[in-house]
Amino acid sequence: MSSLEIRTSFILASIYALRMLGMFLILPIFAIYASGLEGNPTSFQIGLALGIYGLTQALFQIPFGMSSDYFGRKKVIYFGLLLFVIGSIVAALSSTIEGIIIGRSIQGAGAISAVLTALLADLTRDEHRTKAMAIIGGGIGLTFALSLVISPWLNSWIGVTGIFLLMAVLSVLAFFIVHFFIKEPRSVGKKTPITQADFLSLIKDIHLNRLNFGIFVLHATQISMFMIVPIYLISQGGIDLSSHWYIYLPVLIVSFLLIIPVIIFSERCHKNKLTFLGAILFLLAAQITFIVFSTTLTGIIVALLIYFVGFNFLEASLPSLVSRVAPINKKGLALGVYNTSQSLGIFVGGSVGGLITKFYGYNGSFLFCIILIGVWFAFSCQMKVPLVKKN
Repeated sequence: MSSLEIRTSFILASIYALRMLGMFLILPIFAIYASGLEGNPTSFQIGLALGIYGLTQALFQIPFGMSSDYFGRKKVIYFGLLLFVIGSIVAALSSTIEGIIIGRSIQGAGAISAVLTALLADLTRDEHRTKAMAIIGGGIGLTFALSLVISPWLNSWIGVTGIFLLMAVLSVLAFFIVHFFIKEPRSVGKKTPITQADFLSLIKDIHLNRLNFGIFVLHATQISMFMIVPIYLISQGGIDLSSHWYIYLPVLIVSFLLIIPVIIFSERCHKNKLTFLGAILFLLAAQITFIVFSTTLTGIIVALLIYFVGFNFLEASLPSLVSRVAPINKKGLALGVYNTSQSLGIFVGGSVGGLITKFYGYNGSFLFCIILIGVWFAFSCQMKVPLVKKN
């Protein structure tokens, strides 16, 4: 990768990570905070305040992706960041659950994840795109772990209101970083209209649908699984909540180091499909390991390591494959559909996974994940990996 590609990848990964922080940072603390708000909010209202972010993300990913093909990437990113700032301020200033729901929905409406991924695809060469996406994928994993580590500390220092305001400040910073350090690619912003036929052709594309279903499953199972893992670390592993980062951080670092040679092997030896399917099997093995060996801390750590090896590789590979399969002037739209699937996966993983856990216990939730991953593996066996075009 060139120095420009590396710099661009890390800049866009940091902004992408900010979007994920908007989802993850308040998860460990929000229920306790919300229960003390005016009006004694119900559990449904508290859940809605958490989930509405992913729902509005899903609703606006496609319109934002389409708009970025038409108006240019950076203008749409500016608008999305502005919405995120407004939503963060609304949530911070609200003393009722209704106000926070409105603020969180506005935050989610700034759905720029698809645009950021399309911009990264525009600014990196095809043969290096998986490595660029790996930086984003690693950033997502580290962001998730970071949120578990720093959220209780931030809550004790600045409170939930301060966390929302911090999100607004970081979004303003991201605005200036994009403005001064990222160039608008020449291949977009040509005023090419998106027709209904364009949209329908992407929706019907079986190759893109396999990838969209994949990101849906990847994040549905992630959310469903991580409603249980912290509980297991406390009850089975004897690890206090404030010390969970001692487990997550080393596991994530080791898993990320392990996938680097896999990515290099995959690209150089043209074994993309083999490694892709293998990574899905790693996710499957992780769920089985949780069911069988989660009674000990060692079993939990092994399951997490297996899981994150597969997760980090797939998180990097999926958007790269979408950017290769999609028509060159419709990447924003294609990645909008892709990121909509991701957001819906988060929403479904939390809601359906929670219901299954309620009625069938923790192993029921892991079985739910096994079924989803198994369907994904079967659906992906017929996938075709496009050839890498070298510039």
